[in-house]
Amino acid sequence: MIEIQKLTKQFDKVTALDELELTVENGTVVGLIGSNGGGKSTLLRILSGVYMPDGGEVLIDGKRPFDNPAVKGDCFFVNDFPYFYNDSTLKNTAALYRKIYPHWSDEEYKRCLEVFPLDEKQRIINMSKGMQRQAALTIALSTRPKYLFLDEIFDGLDAVIRLALKRLLAERVAEHDMTVVIASHNLRELEDLCDRICLLHKGKVIVQRETDELRAAYRKVQVGFSDVPPTGIHFNGINVVSVFRNGNVFNLTVKGTEDDFKPRLEAMSPAFISAMPLTLEEVFLSEMEAAGYDAYHID
Repeated sequence: MIEIQKLTKQFDKVTALDELELTVENGTVVGLIGSNGGGKSTLLRILSGVYMPDGGEVLIDGKRPFDNPAVKGDCFFVNDFPYFYNDSTLKNTAALYRKIYPHWSDEEYKRCLEVFPLDEKQRIINMSKGMQRQAALTIALSTRPKYLFLDEIFDGLDAVIRLALKRLLAERVAEHDMTVVIASHNLRELEDLCDRICLLHKGKVIVQRETDELRAAYRKVQVGFSDVPPTGIHFNGINVVSVFRNGNVFNLTVKGTEDDFKPRLEAMSPAFISAMPLTLEEVFLSEMEAAGYDAYHID
């Protein structure tokens, strides 16, 4: 289990993490989403033991990860810009990590080479961006980590490889109880992979819920009226996040289920009501707008 309490990290005068609180259960896939500079990458670096916290506590299975080889042996972090030496190939990198990581699996390494079409003797720096990420993933999964931390891992991967990666991760979570934390701006890829979503903004978790529960908490509602009075339409008693009017039709983003808002809308005698769940990306935009971070408020 990962336990984070009042985690703080600063870089000069910039506060990257501000008393952040989060718990990640074993055997789950957690997606970190949020604004640029929200603290996602910094959090992953602290979890993997790269950065030392300035305040608060981070515990992985009850132990601090920083400067702790025993904890780091159970973790693997794939950076958003994977680093390799000039002469690194998959073959010699595997030979190196085989000596470092206690749970290294040659079987897993061969399995990854079957999934990712890579030449293990080719220099990795001569590979494309997407292939370099596949190389990093091959090494990561071959270490059989108990905790896998991924930063923007879908960037540069084609649709076939993205699907293959999601299947690999789902298998490892199911078979080996692996815990995965993924930071990504590609919300559509996270939507069908993550058990839980954490939304970070200005170094704090502002939303953390089960993925299905998060999507179910919002509705995209379209309601039309035959006539709109000069005083307009007021949606009192409904938890409306945003409203866009197009003639006599109002497009709403609403927090709550249809049982919460539909009776109030029907009492207004509309010509029609249509409601459907939001995508994860639409939830993100709604929450960011509520936090004052949207296209009309960015300086």
